[in-house]
Amino acid sequence: MLTREAWNALLKILEEPPPRVVFVFATTEPQKIAQSAAPILSRLQRFDFRRIGPHAIADRLRHVVTAEGLAADDEALHLIAKSADGGMRDGLSILDQVVSFGEGPVTAARVREVLGLISDDVYGELLRLVSERDSKAVFPLVERLVDAGADLGEFVAGAGEVLRAVLLGNLGGKPEGFTEAMLGLIERYRSLLPAPDAVRLLAVLSETEPQLRASGNARLAVELLLLRWAMMSRTVELEAVIRALGKEPVTQPVERPGKGGDPGTSNPASVLRDAAPVPPSPAGPRAASPAVPPEKGPLTLDRLRALWPRIVDDARTKSPILGALLQVTEVADVDAGAVTIRLLDTNPVHAEGLERQRDALSQLVARYCTGPVRIRQEGAGGGASRDRSAPRPARLTEEGARAERLKTLRAQDPSLNAAVDALDLELLE
Repeated sequence: MLTREAWNALLKILEEPPPRVVFVFATTEPQKIAQSAAPILSRLQRFDFRRIGPHAIADRLRHVVTAEGLAADDEALHLIAKSADGGMRDGLSILDQVVSFGEGPVTAARVREVLGLISDDVYGELLRLVSERDSKAVFPLVERLVDAGADLGEFVAGAGEVLRAVLLGNLGGKPEGFTEAMLGLIERYRSLLPAPDAVRLLAVLSETEPQLRASGNARLAVELLLLRWAMMSRTVELEAVIRALGKEPVTQPVERPGKGGDPGTSNPASVLRDAAPVPPSPAGPRAASPAVPPEKGPLTLDRLRALWPRIVDDARTKSPILGALLQVTEVADVDAGAVTIRLLDTNPVHAEGLERQRDALSQLVARYCTGPVRIRQEGAGGGASRDRSAPRPARLTEEGARAERLKTLRAQDPSLNAAVDALDLELLE
């Protein structure tokens, strides 16, 4: 027999709506839900959880340390936050592990000791041997890492972050997430590893990372990577090379990789400081092409030969390939509006290139003359144009044009010729 109070309570329960049941699922493969549960997607709410940034983790760790009455260095907290890899729970676990490991304040040295992290002086030695091209120091450095039981994969990943910080500093950015000692090392070697060199080093790392992960001999793979970094050629400005030789800078500086010279520096001035003096060019620096061509005049042989250097410079500004081709030509004859061009070498590729550029050259020469201009090509020996029935030579490429242009520049300027021999330069643009 129910009492009145119990009966009233039962009626109240029966009158209430049934309780709402909510199911919570967690998965790392949400695409499978979309494939198998398509009919009920309209009744689902999806929440994507993302990794937490290192700054937020470090701030939370600082709050926990303060609440617990502990002392911890900011560098130590940043190292813990970086090792947590976006997981707040992992960061708290690492902090608890480091606190339990010893007594006193939590320092960066204790965090590295507990987690087995690579010390800053190892990365400092890496920056030194790469910037100074000290390939002999590669094997002792890797031996040191192996003896310490360091994870070589973690070392390579940290090296990539350090080089990225060097690149960021050279481009005006401010590297973050590093200790004060590491920031000092980055600032110290930043000038010895300019942005083009840092980009090339990171590109090599990006190419070899899959091989490092799949290699059965991690030590050998890391040694080969560091040797490639240490032996990689450096990028220098041709303007700096000319200035080091005591000449005026060129009007269009281009970057060239210096493959030779002193392996301990990338500054061409220091390479040439101890070299034998090079006599200046008797012709002096080459005059720049005028912005506006001279007034039009009659098409005569003497006048066109006098204007030919300016026409070559004008062609170079419009098309580097055409300019390189005209560097190895001369005006052979002018007859009734027809200009005969003679090649100074016997390269069939150059003949083919001039044949393709004949219309563009006609328009270029016509800017300096009052009448129409037709271009004809003559062989190196002074004969007629090349035989059309001969096998078609390979097309002129940009690499071939740059090589021929550098060859012509070397022939015109003894100082530049000496610089090319001293630094083993090659023309990039």
